[in-house]
Amino acid sequence: MIESKILLMFFTTSILLALSPGPDNLFVLTQAAQQGRKAGLLVTVGLCTGLLFHTAAVTFGLAALFKASAVAFTGLKFAGAGYLLYLAVQAYRAGAESGPVTAVVRLNAGALYRRGIIMNITNPKVSIFFLAFLPQFTDPAKGPLSVQLLLLGGIFIIATLIVFGAISILAGVFGERFRRSAFAQKVLNRAAAAIFAGLALKLALAQR
Repeated sequence: MIESKILLMFFTTSILLALSPGPDNLFVLTQAAQQGRKAGLLVTVGLCTGLLFHTAAVTFGLAALFKASAVAFTGLKFAGAGYLLYLAVQAYRAGAESGPVTAVVRLNAGALYRRGIIMNITNPKVSIFFLAFLPQFTDPAKGPLSVQLLLLGGIFIIATLIVFGAISILAGVFGERFRRSAFAQKVLNRAAAAIFAGLALKLALAQR
């Protein structure tokens, strides 16, 4: 089994990576600011469920397909970009509505959870990142590589839950002040639309 000091180093690195500005934590921040910390936490759980997919992809070789096949990589990234554009349009339309703060469409728990999953699994760069990152902390002399990769993936998910959970709580508290004002809510929704559109563009332009 992997040595404890290696696992601690991996966990620390994973925390720092989760803290680094990126599409996922920005997505969580936006959702929590718009709809509250519960929404952010549900999206976080969805994103981490998506990380299970990427961990399995690395363990069983699917990530190598995304790295080797331009068609698979391009198809998945454009699916993700299209989904983000759809979210951008939804946020923009919500911001254009007049009336009280409650005009914002509130998603149920299942929809928020699925939103996190889709956001994560349609980004092939996560699988490629895992393919490059996880094996660096494995050692064939310490046992089956598949078991080690699954363990590392689980630790990364725990680190992500901790960091993204904290982001959800903080953004939810901050966003609560905006949700009390119809005008501020409109500004927040327009900002969310711009962020989603920016993430879609970034993903569409991503290279293997």
